[in-house]
Amino acid sequence: MDRRQRRRSSGTVVAVGILAGLGMACGTGCSVSGVAAEDARGAGDPVGTLHRAADLLREAGSSKASTSMEMATGGTRVTIRGKGVYDYRRQLGRLVVQLPQDPAGTAEHRPITELLAPGALFMKNRGAGVPADKWVRVETATLSDGNLVTGGVTDPYAAAELLRGTRTATFVGRTEVGGTPVRHFRGTADLGRAARTASAGNRAALASAAKGFATARVPFDAYLDDQGRIRKLRQRFSFVNGQQKATVAVASTTLLYDFGALANVRLPSSKDIYAGRIAENQPEN
Repeated sequence: MDRRQRRRSSGTVVAVGILAGLGMACGTGCSVSGVAAEDARGAGDPVGTLHRAADLLREAGSSKASTSMEMATGGTRVTIRGKGVYDYRRQLGRLVVQLPQDPAGTAEHRPITELLAPGALFMKNRGAGVPADKWVRVETATLSDGNLVTGGVTDPYAAAELLRGTRTATFVGRTEVGGTPVRHFRGTADLGRAARTASAGNRAALASAAKGFATARVPFDAYLDDQGRIRKLRQRFSFVNGQQKATVAVASTTLLYDFGALANVRLPSSKDIYAGRIAENQPEN
């Protein structure tokens, strides 16, 4: 795919195609002394704890992942959901993304399969004139949001690496996520700082996001288990709609579970990648 075609697959085009068309209870199982120790540790250095979260995911190896992305468009709030697996050591993931039903009530879109890789996003069932058996490849460094929003999901490892840019954070308390005791932190990360300290695979994409978003500040709520692994991460992004020149707020939530699950992700061969033109305004199948 030449540079001109890649631009047509850039953040504005893909984001418009995917996005614009569209209780936790406190844990009681720990001893009082254990809770006090964890609370003290969390309150003592929340910023340092969050800086290490991505490294602990690499140590865990892999997990299953569920994602949701919420945004308001045309006066309607829509949610895009994804589910799949992620290999943190290879930085490879596979998610099946379900787009919401059209406001008019027409049939649901076909799910899009997305493969996440260092520096690249692959999409199948992309629509927009792409044959059903072909993949679209997008270089994430060319996206104005670094693929934190474009694909309708946030790459789980990129989301974790964004926490390397945490500047301020507070320990909120202990709670549970999916029955697992966790520590809840709330803070703000800086995309530019995250890019400077990220792995080679995410550095360019996060640097692009730092320049492309309406603000480089990303408020978040992070829930870490007793091993320091992310169980839930909710991040709030702001970007400028290229057509209406209005700031759009997007809330992205990532859930990680079943650590150690098989994550055999294979990227498509070059013959299976679509090299033609992508229609900008054609609806998904």
